[in-house]
Order: sequence, then structure tokens, then C-alpha cells
Amino acid sequence: MIKESAKIFAGDLKNAFKDLLPIIVVVALFQGVVIQAIPTNLSSIIIGLIIVAVGLALFIRGLELGIFPIGEGLAIDFAKKGSVFWLLLFAFTIGFSTTIAEPALIAIADKATLISHGLIDAFWLRMTVALSVGLAIALGTFRILVGHPIQYYIIAGYILVVLMTFFAPQEIIGLAYDSGGVTTSTVTVPLVAALGIGLASSIKGRNPAIDGFGLIAFASLTPMIFVQIYGIIVYYILNTPTNPQDVNILIVDGAGMAKTYVFSGYKTLMALVGTIKDVMPILTVIFFFQYIIIRKPVAHLHKVLTGIIMVILGLYAFIIGLEMGLFPIGESIAYALTQMKNNLLIYLFAFLIGFSTTMAEPALLAIAIKAEEISEGNIKQNILRIVVALGVAVGIGLGAYRLVSGDPIHYYIIGGYSLVILFTYFAPKYIIPIAYDSGGVTTSTVTVPLVAALGLGLAQNIQGRNPLIDGFGLIAFASLFPMLTVMGYGIYAEYYKRSVLKKSKKERGTS
Repeated sequence: MIKESAKIFAGDLKNAFKDLLPIIVVVALFQGVVIQAIPTNLSSIIIGLIIVAVGLALFIRGLELGIFPIGEGLAIDFAKKGSVFWLLLFAFTIGFSTTIAEPALIAIADKATLISHGLIDAFWLRMTVALSVGLAIALGTFRILVGHPIQYYIIAGYILVVLMTFFAPQEIIGLAYDSGGVTTSTVTVPLVAALGIGLASSIKGRNPAIDGFGLIAFASLTPMIFVQIYGIIVYYILNTPTNPQDVNILIVDGAGMAKTYVFSGYKTLMALVGTIKDVMPILTVIFFFQYIIIRKPVAHLHKVLTGIIMVILGLYAFIIGLEMGLFPIGESIAYALTQMKNNLLIYLFAFLIGFSTTMAEPALLAIAIKAEEISEGNIKQNILRIVVALGVAVGIGLGAYRLVSGDPIHYYIIGGYSLVILFTYFAPKYIIPIAYDSGGVTTSTVTVPLVAALGLGLAQNIQGRNPLIDGFGLIAFASLFPMLTVMGYGIYAEYYKRSVLKKSKKERGTS
């Protein structure tokens, strides 16, 4: 048993190193060839990347053992219980409780408070986003229950987002778009995906591939609407700045030195405590509904608990490794590129860092695994991840161009969402929900901090740019373009399949 487990973990570790390889290549290329300087903390970077790989391997194994089974089990039990009220309350609670504690959202909210001089309140911004995600997961669950096609909801939502953009203050637009990208955390995504797939699998007439995906898309869409409404209230109705307290944020300072990460024993322990605190709301909600509402013990509890512990340890190691290895060098490269005054290098770095970090995103890996499983191999997880990563790369590259050129963000976003709506009409049904979800899972643990630092760093160091107006928005580009590339991939796959079938029929007819 131990030997078999060690063999499985070794395979997961090997795959984790493969996932990190693109990041290592990009960082080494820019550091060695473009900047032509060896990092002073090279040993720390190498150790950090090894820790990231171990964390990623633990995380994926923990998902398989704990999060996926309990999520799908709860969905099936709720379907058997037949109580729509409790199911929707569970969906809302999962969305709200996990979002309010989401580290990426806390970081973005703190930055918004500091840059707006307290006009945007970090707590109320987080509450607004958490409420919107709770309602989104509940609405997405309701959609699965009634069997409505997801595109009607999503297209209506995007039209509303675009309309709101014309009324919202320009200071809030980029932040609102980014809020939609930072709500889907590394632990929430697998649980919500398991809930949707489990529910679709247990209801007669539902297709897990078509109906089971899509909850994450709702969670990415509604914050854009709610935060723009919040901005209208704050800027046009209240307009009374608060006194911002001491805020812990990560921005490259004027001297060009990124925040230095030093890990004492105490700080390392606090990082573990922080990771447990991030996961606790999810576990509290799960076990409350499992034992108090469903009133049924968890099947294979020891296995599930082992999986949950592995998820916590994996996520903890992942974050520690990122802060030791990737974040400092990523930020220093971004700053060095802005000082070189070569815009093409900035766009190239944005493109490559978008691709490489997305390939290492645990949330995307979790969704890709489920997509391959549910589609019975028709959707290959590696191909899906590459297609999504290309979308993120194009999105961040274009977003960096928008920031450097100073163009208003909403023209790009409106154009992008118009293309999403157009692609939806041509894409095969089975790919649409996965494409929508792909936009939400690309901006998580790895991508958000690096992309946010890049955007704010560019806005601070380019003359005539406002960090509040121009610094936010890159995450929105990273969320939008994967929807286009995944649907484009689906359209091409169907076209290729029909071409092969047509050719085969023609050959049989002539023989």
C-alpha cells in the first residue's frame, strides 16, 4: 500500500515539475539573456521552485482523495433529499464563505484602498464581491436544476456588464473586471466543479459535460456587475473617503526594489496558519451541511480527511515556494523591463509569463482532469490546458499593450465579450460551459499576484498613467481570452471531425 502510494506520488511530482518547466524557461531566458544578470538569491529561487512542485503534487493527490469525492457526494445527497432550499443555501454559503477569505481578493482590495486613498473600502469591496459570488453559485445551481442552457444566462450577464461600464466611474472599471478574476480560489474551484458535476450526474436528463460545468463562470461574471454598482454608489452618491489604516500590499516601490521575502520559523508557521484559515470556511460549510442538514456520515471519512490534509499541506507548500522562488524574481524582471524602455520586451514577457503561469495553475489542472473524465477522453486535459494558457498569454500581452498605449480598457473588454457572444453561437454545446469556466480558473494562486504586480508596476513607471485607472485590468484580460481560445478549439475540432468523416465517406463511395 505504501509502495503503491509512493509510486503514485512520484508520478504526480514528475508531472508537477513538467508543469513548472515553462515558468523556469521564461524566467531564465529573461534573466540571463535580456537583463543579463544572475539573481542574488538564486539558491532560494531553486529551493522555492522545488517546494512548489512538491506542493502541487500533494494538492492534486489531495483533491482526488478528499475534495472531489465529498463535493460530488454532497451534490448527490442533496438531489436525493429533494430540498431545493437547502441546496441553494449550501451553494450560496460555499460561494460567500470561500470568497470572503480569498487571499487574492484581500490583496486586490487592500491595493484598491491604498491607491484610492480610502475612497474604496477594502472590507466593503470584499463583502460586495463575496455576496455576488454566493448569489452566482446559487443561480448556477438553480440553472442545473431547471436545465436551462448556460449561454442565455452568461450572454445576458455580459450585456449587463457592458451596459454598466457606460455608467460606472472610470476608477472602478478595471477593478470591477479584475474582481471577476480573483474570486475563484484554488480550493473553491475543485469543490464547486465537483458540486456541479455531481448534481448534473444525479438528475435525470442532465448531461454532466454540458450541465455540470459553468458554476465557476457565474462566479467570475457577477462580481463585475456588483463592483460597478458599488463604484457608482461610492463615487457618485457617497464620495466620502475613509481613513485607510496600515495596509499590507505588494507593489514595486519607487526605488525599484520589490518586496523581499524572508522566512523565519515564526513567519513560516503563520503561513501555515493562514492557509488553514483560508480552507476552514469551506470545511465548516461542508461538514455542517453533511452532518446537520443531510444527517449522513461521510463515506470513507479517513480517506477524505487524509485528502483534505494533503490539500492544506500542498497549498501551503505551494504558496511558500512561490514567495521564495517566483514572486521576487517575477517582480524584479517586470520592473527591470519598464526601465529598459523597450515595449516589445514588455509585451513578450507578459505573453510568456501568462502562458507559463497558467500551465502551473492548480485550479486549471483540477478542471482539466474533470473535463477529461466527464467527456470520456474526448477533451484531453493537456490540450485543454495549452489552449487555455494560450488564451491567457494573448490576453495579458494585449492587456500590457493597452496599458502602455493608454487606451481605455472598456473598448477592449466590450470587443472581447462581443466575440465571446459570437463564438458561443458557433461552438459545439459540450465545449461552451468548459470555455466559460476556463475564464475563471486561470486567475488564481500563481497568476494573480504576478499579473497584478506587473500591471501596477507598469502603471507606476509609465508617465501619464494612473495606477487606480490603468493598473488594474490585466486579470480581466487573462479571464476573457481563454473563453475565446477554448471555444475556437471546439469549433476547429468539430470542423476537423466533419472533414475527416466527409473524406471517409467519399473514399468509401469511390472504392
